[in-house]
Amino acid sequence: MTAPSPATVAFIGGGNMASALIGGLVRAGRAAAEILVIDPGAEARARLTVDFGVQTLAAADARLDDAALVVWAVKPQMFGAAAAPCAAWVRGALHLSVMAGIRSDTIAGAIGQAPAAARIVRSMPNTPALIGRGIAGLFASAAVSAGERKLVEQVLAPTGKTMWVAQEADLDAVTALSGSGPAYVFYFVEAMMAAASAMGLSAEQGRQLALATFDGATALATQSPDAPELLRERVTSKGGTTYAALQSLEADGVKAAFIRAMVAAQTRARTLGDEFGG
Repeated sequence: MTAPSPATVAFIGGGNMASALIGGLVRAGRAAAEILVIDPGAEARARLTVDFGVQTLAAADARLDDAALVVWAVKPQMFGAAAAPCAAWVRGALHLSVMAGIRSDTIAGAIGQAPAAARIVRSMPNTPALIGRGIAGLFASAAVSAGERKLVEQVLAPTGKTMWVAQEADLDAVTALSGSGPAYVFYFVEAMMAAASAMGLSAEQGRQLALATFDGATALATQSPDAPELLRERVTSKGGTTYAALQSLEADGVKAAFIRAMVAAQTRARTLGDEFGG
């Protein structure tokens, strides 16, 4: 039997976000034999092998020593248990984390490195990454080189856009805005669908109208040089239907409640970092 090829990219965890990144790497030309995934779940390993032809292992072994880049893609509460058996093999690698709440100094400590020496990039992606339409906030530790930043951008490129932040704490705001953001959009789509049903349209009609409206409005805002406030004003004639709807939303304090909700998400992201740190 042929010996497995050295893995240049290793994923710790083989869930949805790992699958999105692996799929992007393979489509971009990375040889499947150069990708190794560590996941204890037999079903996840079988899926990854069938879908992408990558190497998989149930537990860490010396093959991790070949990895130039290690991508941490486990649930935050599982990080400590996942890192312990990997630490001996991955100290020389560049580390990319797509885990919420796990700070870079915690990652450094788990792999036995001083925070100042560890080469760690934290990423806060969102679920549209699964269809190549996501956006990820990125923070790099001081030891990460410009070339390594570029490498991380290339790895994440198939999942959507990237944005660097200067301070690690800023990732908590990124988490609140874009990391959790798709859920806010889905929440409003649900509300629009419920309103459609209440007004006599079918559920499918409500779904089509709501989704097409969000898609078109965001595309218009993206392409227009004008601020969203101005775009909104252009749709809102005083005394008209849009005016009536927005007046109702303002009376109910929806904008203020929405801002408070995102601040709550930011606070929770910070708390998660405290909970899983140390």
